[in-house]
Amino acid sequence: MAVRHQLIERSVADVWAVLADGSRYGDWVVGTADSRPREGEWPEVGSSITYTIRLGRWSLSGRTIVRRCEAPGVLELEADSGWLGTARIAVEVRPWGDNALVIVDEHPLRGPGGLLHNTAVDALIQLRHRSMLARLADVVENAPTHARAAV
Repeated sequence: MAVRHQLIERSVADVWAVLADGSRYGDWVVGTADSRPREGEWPEVGSSITYTIRLGRWSLSGRTIVRRCEAPGVLELEADSGWLGTARIAVEVRPWGDNALVIVDEHPLRGPGGLLHNTAVDALIQLRHRSMLARLADVVENAPTHARAAV
């Protein structure tokens, strides 16, 4: 299980505004080139977005489904990467003074990822999370004031 946290120097509402915008996942999720709505109203339970991951000349499309949503503090997702399998990604946003503490917990559920899951895979996920949470902090902390106030 790979768990990582990041202090974001903005309010919980500011962080949630980014998490609740399914079209912004490409801005902060590492490896995601773009994302777009697929079904439902993101982030309602059962809604989904599709995404594209690009690795050089190759690309892979996948889908992320909301499995649990308790705004503005809990968002649990199931990322389906086709033949690679699925993963549970839980994002918790806690107040930390005037700021937000974001905790990400990810582990494989089905497919090869689940069968091959080990401490080495967790270490790679930790590296991805470090970059992903830094990108999320950058997106939230550098959002224009008027965009944050609209939440």
